[in-house]
Amino acid sequence: MAKLSLGLQLGYWGALAPGNHVELAQEAERLGFDSVWTAESWGNDCFTPLAWIGAQTSTIRLGTSVAQLSARTPTACAMATLALDHLSGGRMILGLGVSGPQVVEGWYGQPYSKPVTRTREYVNIIRKVLAREAPVTSDGEFYPLPYTGPGAWGMGKPLKPITHPLRADVPIFIGAEGPRNVTQTAQIADGWLPLYYSPYRQEVYADQLVDAKAGFEIAPTVLVNINDDLDQALFPVKAMLGFYIGGMGAAKRNFHKELMARMGFPEEAERIQQLFLDGKQEEAVAAVPDQFADEISLSGPRERIAEKLKDWENSPVTSLLIHGDINLLRDMAELVL
Repeated sequence: MAKLSLGLQLGYWGALAPGNHVELAQEAERLGFDSVWTAESWGNDCFTPLAWIGAQTSTIRLGTSVAQLSARTPTACAMATLALDHLSGGRMILGLGVSGPQVVEGWYGQPYSKPVTRTREYVNIIRKVLAREAPVTSDGEFYPLPYTGPGAWGMGKPLKPITHPLRADVPIFIGAEGPRNVTQTAQIADGWLPLYYSPYRQEVYADQLVDAKAGFEIAPTVLVNINDDLDQALFPVKAMLGFYIGGMGAAKRNFHKELMARMGFPEEAERIQQLFLDGKQEEAVAAVPDQFADEISLSGPRERIAEKLKDWENSPVTSLLIHGDINLLRDMAELVL
């Protein structure tokens, strides 16, 4: 039975900047949490809050969950990673993800084509920057270095980073959902950030993880709701699933819906999306199966959660990323650490 670690998942901001993220990170560090993670959508970026938190902590690892590929070129991403790894004394984890076509094309103004190929090329360039063994070049389809395409002056010069990276092997994690993306993640990354993971359906991902190297980390975000009333505990999970499966994507392409289908609930996923798109959001949430919400979360009375944790410990998962207030962090530290 493998020992689980804990990570604090702070996510991305809402309409206002949160006032308690440093306090939460400091308490997580005191409790023995392994990592703290910040995200971006189409509001705040993920590196700035992480640097702010890193300046006010000393041991906890600092992860992006996730830095969106289209938000910055791979060399710019490598520069931010290099700087934050130096400033934090080697605590950086670079979590990457492609996001979805609505954000990539609607917010960043870039095509969403070939996300798996784009990810591999992006990671390869970052590895070259951090290795600093030679001037960085790439003959890839998406990020050619030097650039020689339309509008080029033809004067591009391969460069090495001026600043010597603190570590050439900064861990790179990838947020992947589709089978090809998960398979590639196991091959090229140091860790995987699943959106939904069920320790009771390990076969869903087993074939995709066969190429993972020793020490490969799997760190899903897991909603935790301690409540003696199981229905009440499951409701926030179902509300999240109803929103993501129903509305976070287009009618003809929703990666979250497709994942739920692959995990054994295809008819339910279809119904949730249809209800949500018909404007029946409460019905969409109610249509989320209790079983699915329960499998991917830790919900219910404290004793039940303690029992369910054994199933997570018997899975390939190495860390649980949780979101909550200080009391929840303390409860989970008692249960897990």
